[in-house]
Amino acid sequence: MFLIGLAMSTDAFAAAIGKGIAMRKPTVKQALKIGILFGVVEAITPMLGWLLGKAAAQIISEYDHWVALVLLSLLGLHMIKEGLSSDDDQDSEVDPTQQPFIKLFLTSIATSIDAMAVGVGMAFLDVNILLVAVIIGCSTFAAVTVGVIIGRYAGHVIGRYAEVVGGVVLIGVGVGIAAEHVGLLQ
Repeated sequence: MFLIGLAMSTDAFAAAIGKGIAMRKPTVKQALKIGILFGVVEAITPMLGWLLGKAAAQIISEYDHWVALVLLSLLGLHMIKEGLSSDDDQDSEVDPTQQPFIKLFLTSIATSIDAMAVGVGMAFLDVNILLVAVIIGCSTFAAVTVGVIIGRYAGHVIGRYAEVVGGVVLIGVGVGIAAEHVGLLQ
């Protein structure tokens, strides 16, 4: 179960690095808030998948990677557009409370769709889904918090185009999820 938790948190970790880069100078408090959001969403989705059960297993596993690709690509493209805009506000620090909550929420959902499919699979095994959900949520919380902080330091190196790089990272995560599910990455 611990390995499943780690595996489910990798997409969110990569997205968090991109988010930390885009935020430029996130504080530990901000990283913790984002980590909590991602951790809670990532803990809820396997329970939802578990509730969907066998009937929905094929539907979820058929489309989860495409939904993640579209959501992450749209968010990434928006970040690239914002990063390339000539707005003078680009050099100011960004607080997640100033960021549209919906962007963070959609990113957390996009990176947790695969956990829903895992939850569906768990419905056919003799496992405690609440324990699995807690492990996945805690792993994701830790990974995202660390990812945002890593992005903070990478953002200092990248400078003005940090949000562009963050957008490219989000698109890359989406492409990676889709490529893995269609068998291009094994």
